[in-house]
Amino acid sequence: MAQTTTTTETTVAHLALQPTKYRTSHVPNHDFVPPKDFKFTANMVEVPLNPLGSTEIPRATFGNYGKENYKYHEYLPYHTLTSEAPLTPYDHVDVAARADPDKKALFSVMGERKDMTPNIGTEVRGVQLSLLTDQQKDELALYVAERGLVVFRDQDFVETGPQWLRDYGSYFGRLHVHQWAVHPKDCPELTVVFRDNDTGNFFDNALKGSLNTVKWHSDMSFERNPPGTTFLSSLDGPECGGDTLYMNCMTAYDRLSPTMQRICENLQAVHSVARQARTASKTNINRREPIDTVHPVVRKHPVTGRKALWVNAEFTTEIVGLRKEESDALLTMLFDHMHKGLDFQTRVRWENGTVVVYDNRMVQHSVTMDYPIGDGTRRHLVRVTPQGEVPSI
Repeated sequence: MAQTTTTTETTVAHLALQPTKYRTSHVPNHDFVPPKDFKFTANMVEVPLNPLGSTEIPRATFGNYGKENYKYHEYLPYHTLTSEAPLTPYDHVDVAARADPDKKALFSVMGERKDMTPNIGTEVRGVQLSLLTDQQKDELALYVAERGLVVFRDQDFVETGPQWLRDYGSYFGRLHVHQWAVHPKDCPELTVVFRDNDTGNFFDNALKGSLNTVKWHSDMSFERNPPGTTFLSSLDGPECGGDTLYMNCMTAYDRLSPTMQRICENLQAVHSVARQARTASKTNINRREPIDTVHPVVRKHPVTGRKALWVNAEFTTEIVGLRKEESDALLTMLFDHMHKGLDFQTRVRWENGTVVVYDNRMVQHSVTMDYPIGDGTRRHLVRVTPQGEVPSI
């Protein structure tokens, strides 16, 4: 049965940031004993199980990437067989609070900066994320909160390896460990997105029977501390297709009538991972029991003060205190409003070396699985997911 937590307020502890030592939500279970009836799925490589503690299990891939001498072999996907406790509460201090509102240090090193739409998204060339100073990182977090997402091209962001990437991401918050997603070996704090066949993987199972591949969501909105400033990096991908769609939930809120804004600001909703966890269990391993968490329907950014709708069709299941028919009707209206808002959405076309930095609190996104698989085609990305504050209005 899903566990439920209710969160409406957050207490902020002003802790010194340590950008060279990563902060993690991971609490390993060293006493874990693998179940006797555990069975490897078709997308797992069979390995001996540790009699005590977790076991990392390579994900089976269509290609033989060891034989190919694949450049990004360090980011190939692993499952972890374990059973861990729910994530502990976390008091987040947003680095954007220290930023210069004019972002002079960051803008001074940007070679080219062009807005993707007036409402959401900016594309940048001529600067390496890996070389930003702490001041520029603070301003980056603020810039991303304002624009929703910033797309950086021609990056060396992943070249130093998973350990460096983990340290970098930890500057922006405690790193989230995904409930069931695959990760690089020895790095559960990084999430790997990998698809080189169209059977036996979570993505194809989740979309089975659907008319299209669009699944709007905010990452892990079911957690007590959902992610904040998030980094998604492309390692390899198809020549065409596999784009990611992004939606500005701040504008989605702004477009509501003042009356509807007031109604939504006084409501809370349940965010549940149970449905996704059931799908994931067919191919992946759930390292934690699924949870339900109650969050406000509207949340406020801790630095900019902008309000955003905080419900999504993937994880939000009901409005607290309403009858089922009332809850379904309101959520359907809000989802329909957000999904149809092409004038507050944008589309990122991936290139190798692209890094998208987005504020998971203020935007939603969806992959488009419109690309053919075969002849060595694969879509391979890695995500760094620092947690943010407990949502509040």
